[in-house]
Amino acid sequence: MVIVAIALVVTRGWRGYARLQPRDYGLAAGAGVLLALHFWSWNASLRYTSVAASVALVNMQPVLIATVSALWLREPPSRRQWGGISLAVLGALIVGVADVPGGVMAIGPALLGGEGGDSRRALFGDLLALLGAATAAGYYLIGRRIRQFLDLWPYVALVYGAALLTCLLLVVVTGQSLAPQPPKELLIFAGLAVGPMLLGHTGMNWALGHLPAFVVNLTTLGEPIGATLLAALLPGIAEVPGFGTIAGGVLVLTGVLLAARK
Repeated sequence: MVIVAIALVVTRGWRGYARLQPRDYGLAAGAGVLLALHFWSWNASLRYTSVAASVALVNMQPVLIATVSALWLREPPSRRQWGGISLAVLGALIVGVADVPGGVMAIGPALLGGEGGDSRRALFGDLLALLGAATAAGYYLIGRRIRQFLDLWPYVALVYGAALLTCLLLVVVTGQSLAPQPPKELLIFAGLAVGPMLLGHTGMNWALGHLPAFVVNLTTLGEPIGATLLAALLPGIAEVPGFGTIAGGVLVLTGVLLAARK
């Protein structure tokens, strides 16, 4: 937030607030709340399900964004883009089902409270990842709506500020501690703030001022591939993907290439 505040002052982006209506402030704050809930639900899902399934399921968001974009923003995807999105989502679903021990046959007993604690645990994690998809979809859609008339820095200042307050509230509600963390964890958090947040999310928020939300969001569908590779290579995780995860990942990548191609 310090870097964003400096950029806001240096670029005099704060002058853009004069053009906003009260509803626009509410939408921007709502985008920040959704972003915080996305971070919470997605990260929480990793306690219950695999990295591959969590990342793949959270990336079902393109189909939600494409549908609402057509209805709310009047920016419908082309037929080819719909085909690519559908193929990528199919791949994400395959990864999610492959993550539950026993596959499709294990989902019923898990929902009914039968045997298979691992199945119930994985299914709960998958549902958290789907919640992450829904909240992320709202975040991108609102960004596309407001970025068409508000510059980057004043927009992200509102969104990131609301996200920070929401995260602090979640810490209080869940009874977590705000005590100082060890230096190693602080370095990890700093890397996440500078890389995925400041560069990644800010870059995508910049793109939302120029491209439809579903096009910008498609870039995130490459995450299952990278996350699966990292999870397999990092010694602290060493999570080797199975055949279903690999097959689903291939479909995800194929769908992304099809939908993103000009």
